[in-house]
Amino acid sequence: MATSRTARVSQHQLGGSLVHLRSKVAAAVSVATLCLSGLSGVPATAAESGAQTTYACNVESTGTAPGDKYYAGYYSGNTVQPSSTSVSAAGKEAQCLLKFLGYSPGTVDGIFGSNSQTAAKKFQARINELCGKKVLQVDGKVGPATWPHLRDVYKCYVG
Repeated sequence: MATSRTARVSQHQLGGSLVHLRSKVAAAVSVATLCLSGLSGVPATAAESGAQTTYACNVESTGTAPGDKYYAGYYSGNTVQPSSTSVSAAGKEAQCLLKFLGYSPGTVDGIFGSNSQTAAKKFQARINELCGKKVLQVDGKVGPATWPHLRDVYKCYVG
C-alpha cells in the first residue's frame, strides 16, 4: 500500500490550536485519499503548482572605465537568447541587467516573457537613441547584438 509523503504531518506542522489541528488533519486525509486513489491532490513540485520562483539580482561591474562590464552572476556570455517558455540562466541575467538599468522586466523569474520583452524593446530603443543611429533591432530579443549593450558600463562608447 502506497503512502503519500503529504499525508504524514508532524505535530509541529499542525500548530497548537485544536481547530487548526482538525483542519490540517482533514486536509491531510483528503490528500492521502486522493493519492491512494491515483489522483494527485498536491503537486510534487513548485513548477507543477504554478508557483513562481523569484531570483535575487546582485549586479556588479568589473569597474567604471570604458570597456568594463555588468554581471549579475547567472550567465556570463553574450550569445544565448533567453527563453520565453522556460527558466534559463540567460533569462535571469538579462532580467537582472534590465532591472538594474531601470527597465522593469517584471518578476525576475528567469522566463523571458512579455514583460521582459517589453523592457528589452524599451532598452533597445534607448540604445538607438543614445547612439544616434539604429544599432539594435527593437524586437525585445536579447541575443548577440543586445547582450554587449546590456553589459557595457558605457553605452555607445567610441574609443
